[in-house]
Amino acid sequence: MGTGTRMLRLALGLSGPPLLLAPLWLLLTGVQPGTGVEHIRYVPRLSGATLAGKLTQSTFTLEQPQGQFNHTSISDFDSIWLVVAYSNATQNFVASQKPKDIPVPATFTQKGYYFTMPATRLHYPSGPAGSQLRVLRVGNDTHCSPTKEGCNAPLPDSGPYRVKFLVMNDRGPVAETEWSNETRLQQAKAFEAVLGSQSEGTVVIITFLSILLAILLAVVLVLLYTCFDSCGSARISSPSERESMRRYNTHHMCSPAAERGS
Repeated sequence: MGTGTRMLRLALGLSGPPLLLAPLWLLLTGVQPGTGVEHIRYVPRLSGATLAGKLTQSTFTLEQPQGQFNHTSISDFDSIWLVVAYSNATQNFVASQKPKDIPVPATFTQKGYYFTMPATRLHYPSGPAGSQLRVLRVGNDTHCSPTKEGCNAPLPDSGPYRVKFLVMNDRGPVAETEWSNETRLQQAKAFEAVLGSQSEGTVVIITFLSILLAILLAVVLVLLYTCFDSCGSARISSPSERESMRRYNTHHMCSPAAERGS
């Protein structure tokens, strides 16, 4: 019997078989049975700050998990990944056991989840943020390659999505948080609804511009008709037609004798 288990039994006043204390010990330590992964009771959530574009058609903004990874099982060198998944794929999620097997955004539609925005617990310190806004904007990088590990590529559709944080080292997963609630991104219909409230003003503007265009066209036609009537019906040759002249004399070479001889 281990020292920790013996101390727990003495503290609780229990004298039963050690096997009966195993579930209680796992519950108190936060280690999931059969996995060795510590469970962090933290639920990722959308940012509560008033931000422009907090929820768009391809991104959403989370609060940073400040002070959530100060556990003895987590070191300063462990990688903290944000797992982005379709809501219906969370039940089938299997954490990568090796860093080389980390899923990328290019496999999102196939696997249903991918890892992004790697960090360490030094990036998520505890304490007040001060004037600094601590947020994570998922899907914000439009320049990274979807096949690159850690790429924060724009999300492909409206979801719904769920996220959680997973801590990994070279040997595999170390700790993980709860899954977040579902997040649905904005759709094009939402924008159409916003424009619908301004439809009357839009119709007025389009009507006014159409009238101006008709007046301008009428003025152009009148000017063309006036010019045609005043200039006569002289024929204008096209660029493909060639005109020939029998003779051409410059003015300084003309003389009365030459004119009479012509």
